[in-house]
Amino acid sequence: MTDITHWNPEDTQQWEASAKNIAARNLWISIPSLLCGFAVWLYWGVITVQMLNLGFPIAKAELFTLMAIAGLTGATLRIPSSFFIRLCGGRNTIFFTTALIIIPALGTGMALQDKNTPLWVFQLLALLSGIGGGNFASSMSNISFFFPKKKQGLALGLNAGLGNFGVTTMQIIVPLFMTFGAFGSLGGEPMVLMYPLCNRVLQ
Repeated sequence: MTDITHWNPEDTQQWEASAKNIAARNLWISIPSLLCGFAVWLYWGVITVQMLNLGFPIAKAELFTLMAIAGLTGATLRIPSSFFIRLCGGRNTIFFTTALIIIPALGTGMALQDKNTPLWVFQLLALLSGIGGGNFASSMSNISFFFPKKKQGLALGLNAGLGNFGVTTMQIIVPLFMTFGAFGSLGGEPMVLMYPLCNRVLQ
């Protein structure tokens, strides 16, 4: 895969000859990347509730700071992320930022295996998951570069709309994955689901 040295999507001849395919390929790579970013950024809203139900010994007020930390980090990172494409190139930026969200994703899975994991570990992971929120700015900047102005609306709408589906994805996947050992022994020991409000244990 070579670097693009000349790009003018407004040139109809170039667009029809090769640019259209290149732009479409970048769009369909960007969408799942952004979906993963949103999923990792916003899964704390589901995870914190389930941590309460599982009886993690963390105060409710402290536990819900995780969502605030992730939200604040993601919103703040959107400012520098909007410049990453011009400084580092679209391919490098999308690959690097997508690879980075593997760290909070795997780290959260490991931290949730032990109820005695300290709060600061979850707070650090929430901070790192904000990278997924910052991805939005770089992703939109990247896609707008590839398409002519008359097609940018559709391209950016698909990128943002399908990318935001990562929020819904986590709301479905997290509770679903709690019901069976998807990762076998790597998922740790099963935990008893508790409902603090009525002080019952499901057997």
